[in-house]
Amino acid sequence: MAANLPKQLRKVTDKALLKRLSDGLERVEECIDKAVAQTDPIANETSRHLTSAGGKRVRPTLLMLTSQFGEGITQRVVDASVVVELTHLATLYHDDVMDEAPMRRGVKTAHEVWGNSVAIITGDLLFARASQLVAELGGDALKLQADTFERLCLGQLHETLGPQAGDEPVAHYIQVLADKTGSLIATAAEMGIIYSGAENKYRQPVREFGEKIGVAFQLIDDVIDLQSDGLTSGKTQGTDLLAHVDTLPTLYLRQIAATDPEARQLLAEVDSVNPETLQSVIAKLKHHEVTNRTFEEAKRWAGEAVAALESLPEGAAKQAMIAFAEAVIDRRN
Repeated sequence: MAANLPKQLRKVTDKALLKRLSDGLERVEECIDKAVAQTDPIANETSRHLTSAGGKRVRPTLLMLTSQFGEGITQRVVDASVVVELTHLATLYHDDVMDEAPMRRGVKTAHEVWGNSVAIITGDLLFARASQLVAELGGDALKLQADTFERLCLGQLHETLGPQAGDEPVAHYIQVLADKTGSLIATAAEMGIIYSGAENKYRQPVREFGEKIGVAFQLIDDVIDLQSDGLTSGKTQGTDLLAHVDTLPTLYLRQIAATDPEARQLLAEVDSVNPETLQSVIAKLKHHEVTNRTFEEAKRWAGEAVAALESLPEGAAKQAMIAFAEAVIDRRN
């Protein structure tokens, strides 16, 4: 019944709610398929590249979940779900170009198949389709979508440039996560309230939940990058290390290296890591205090996300959102 739902809902026990979400997600998939269709054959093929590869559909599912505080999964809620998923897909095309990622969802990335220019233009096409849909929806979501798009761009810009003079590296990193991931998840949660006709007072709590759980999600990814065997998570160990991309554990390591000789030695190994030394470096980082500290920080963000829901009415939807937050943390296992 709920096989196509994200794993974040695996602890939800309300079968009626799961059935509504599962049925809603089927409608969303059908609408996504129509939305990415292009009359130009090349554009049609490139636009379908990632949708055909599947995906977790976390953002549409959360949007439909918050719609339960109103009239439920109406057609406008389905359309809004398509908007957030198309926006997410568009960012993936762009991110993969900037990160030079070879694979996405088990297939070659678009830039590997067609080149950077085609991949970027395809991302732009998906942004355009999302904008067309949100324009038809109208209302507050027009500005909400524009503001989110701005934050997504700023997050990518700040990640690319790195901390500037006067920036605190950890705070800079958290803000990048909030902009690149938290902003769109927050928008999805808020759109569920807007387009289900739920009470306006619920918008801020679910938005805060979405942003905070987005940060928690990415921080857990930082832990998984070091601790996962790849069998349960599907992630390859040490991806960020090999790319020499700082995540929260290595940022924490840089903080303590100034006064801790052992940390300073480990940092030197991190900064010079290569495929031959990767497993040795991972083994040292895996249970290091900086990785455990990152896990605790992720739990703190998830806890704050749950706390933001306090004013929402009790019921299956609220409990499902709490379970959603708990499952984000459980991804480490």
